[in-house]
Amino acid sequence: GAVLGGAAALVAAGMRGFNTPVIDVCVPATTTRWPRDLPGVRVRRLTNLPATVDVGLPRVEAAFATIQAAQWASSERQAALLVCLAVQQHIVAPARLLQRWSDMKRSQRRRFLCDVIRDVCAGAESLGELDFARLCRKAGLPQPSRQSLERGPRGRIYLDVRWEDIGLVVEIDGVAHTWGLAMVDDALRQNSVVMQHGTVLRIPVLGLRTDAEGFMNQVCQAHAFLTRQQDNRRGLSVVEVGL
Repeated sequence: GAVLGGAAALVAAGMRGFNTPVIDVCVPATTTRWPRDLPGVRVRRLTNLPATVDVGLPRVEAAFATIQAAQWASSERQAALLVCLAVQQHIVAPARLLQRWSDMKRSQRRRFLCDVIRDVCAGAESLGELDFARLCRKAGLPQPSRQSLERGPRGRIYLDVRWEDIGLVVEIDGVAHTWGLAMVDDALRQNSVVMQHGTVLRIPVLGLRTDAEGFMNQVCQAHAFLTRQQDNRRGLSVVEVGL
């Protein structure tokens, strides 16, 4: 009754970009044969084994394995990475992952994983923008404009967050920005905005989940620097008028 679980099951299903330091093996809690201890192997006794895949190495089905991997990860950052890899590499379908997650009754990381799984499966930039607005208020930054309209290289574009007076733009990138040719479009968009406004900071929506403090420090530093530059220019203008 033993099957691979968590990240080991995802790797067996073809997931790339993650080396699992420990192989999780799931066994029924009712098993009468206690598995041997093996280096690098962690045995997990489960009351209810989820659906399994019997092609290749027996393993937990992908949606449940993704949730297991995220819950058993060594940190929230690693948990977010595993969810991203599984969805982006088509190891698990977003709809299936959302359905399986909605069936979960308990999780030690429930609040965090609710946000991450929702963001990864939906590419929810709008949710990231709401979080960013809250973080701006917490950091004492002035209220920025949101979704302001500009003319870009391929027509109209909307800037997620913008402080017009100092020429600072912040773009909140959902997971969908890493798929297909989205990065090419983003590069054209960013170059156009930089030429018009000067400074663009990009924040992955998952960055607001895993390292909000680090990204907000950068935003505050940029805002303070550009504000000083603007004040210096205004001071110089006053001197010139006086002369």
